[in-house]
Amino acid sequence: MIGRRAVLAGAALWPLAARAETGPRIVAFGDSLTEGYGLPASKGLVPVLQDWLAARSTPARIVNRGLSGDTTYGGRVRIHWALRDGADAVIVQLGGNDMLLGWSSVQAEANLDAILTSAGAKGRPLLLVGIHAPGKREDWRRGWAEIWPRLARRHDALLLPDLYAPLAAIPAGERKPFLLADGIHPSAKGVELLVGHLGPSVQALITRVGAG
Repeated sequence: MIGRRAVLAGAALWPLAARAETGPRIVAFGDSLTEGYGLPASKGLVPVLQDWLAARSTPARIVNRGLSGDTTYGGRVRIHWALRDGADAVIVQLGGNDMLLGWSSVQAEANLDAILTSAGAKGRPLLLVGIHAPGKREDWRRGWAEIWPRLARRHDALLLPDLYAPLAAIPAGERKPFLLADGIHPSAKGVELLVGHLGPSVQALITRVGAG
């Protein structure tokens, strides 16, 4: 026999579960930052973003299609697979691994252009999430910085130019709690910071779904 307390506890949790099953289906397509590399399942970017939206009465189902180590070329290959179950809107977050490999922004732009073309088919709203290029070569960093707004304009996508901006704003000597031991991927604390930065753009994306 189920006790009264168990029934009440279940009733209290039901609205949260229901919210997760309502709202537009948003595919989050990206690399390890999207996948939640090195973190417990509940602490990755997608589940934390889901909770952030629910806490702000913005129903949505965020589907994690992140793949650790993925490049823009890999994303170009698998975008159709990632959308096989349908999507009302798509978040595209790729490019960091291309940068780490020292690849050209020119080829990355061509790959992202193909990804956004597929993701935006049938008028799906898009959110393009960029990231700043590391290193000391100013021309190389500038080349990367310029592709994000250009692609966003070309595909009528919303744009978050730099996902890591909140981390970059922290003095280097104070970033350790926000990063994993590799010094690249965000810790659980870092993810919360990134989601606070990303969340309003996702809310704007969901508004576009409702207006479509």
